[in-house]
Amino acid sequence: MPTYIVLMNLTEKGIQDIKEAPKRITAAEKSLEAAGGKMIGFYTTMGHYDYVAITEGPGDEAAMVQLLGLGMAGFVRTTTLKAFTRDEFFKVLNMLP
Repeated sequence: MPTYIVLMNLTEKGIQDIKEAPKRITAAEKSLEAAGGKMIGFYTTMGHYDYVAITEGPGDEAAMVQLLGLGMAGFVRTTTLKAFTRDEFFKVLNMLP
């Protein structure tokens, strides 16, 4: 399954309702699982981003549905990176001429 690194910043609405964050994070994880994905890790961070999640999903379209759903809720803004494992990277390198 593809791996995604999701960088998140709280919106004004998200920080105003921060005490409810654990419920939202758990709900997002359950939604991801229902779509065939998995949350590998979730971190609250200090610095440019407020949260970082590492997820797996069945594909880019499913990932986009999940991310758009997060955005629609209005608590976070996301920046998403599609990640490749070391083995996947080596496989790509072997395709080079």
